[in-house]
Amino acid sequence: MEFRATPEIREKLLKYGVAKSFEEGQIILRENAYIKAIPIVTKGSMKVIRTDEDGKEILLYYIKAGESCIMSFLGAIHDDTSKVKAVAEEPCEILFVPNDKVSSLIKEYPQWLDYIFRLYHKRFEELLEVVNEIAFKKVDERLLHFIQRKCELAKSKTLTTTHEQLANELGTARVVVSRLLKQMEYEGLVQLGRNKITLL
Repeated sequence: MEFRATPEIREKLLKYGVAKSFEEGQIILRENAYIKAIPIVTKGSMKVIRTDEDGKEILLYYIKAGESCIMSFLGAIHDDTSKVKAVAEEPCEILFVPNDKVSSLIKEYPQWLDYIFRLYHKRFEELLEVVNEIAFKKVDERLLHFIQRKCELAKSKTLTTTHEQLANELGTARVVVSRLLKQMEYEGLVQLGRNKITLL
């Protein structure tokens, strides 16, 4: 794990936690499910999504190796259900730490509480960015920024995805994404292939 922690905390997390592997696209946490353990990504990445009553989705943020989901922390601490869905963005490994152990670590180690607050701060900034983009940016700007973020996460200039997937994660229609991608290709920003988009 990449977050700064003492050997004692690492040892206890590995002792208390249960490690599980997930394939790309596999659901890690479902909306409205009770949270029994906190997921800490140790390898790969996952994405956190919010779904409305009609089934439309929007991407909130990514969780990379060494990070956890602050929404899970809040739900676990208050014995509440999950308000989001977590999906493996790529093959990943996750350590699930039981709620009661998370609480005892908070009381025992100030560094663990500091880790949680730093995560909260980072996620809050990312959520503000999502709100800012939806409220103030045009869909074409959001789409380009989104592609750039996904490429940065994958450490590649080429993104393997469909127009449908992009539309779902942005909370818009596929036809809108397809039209904007064609325009972006015409402007020399991207190169389109079959289920592939390359940043130029």
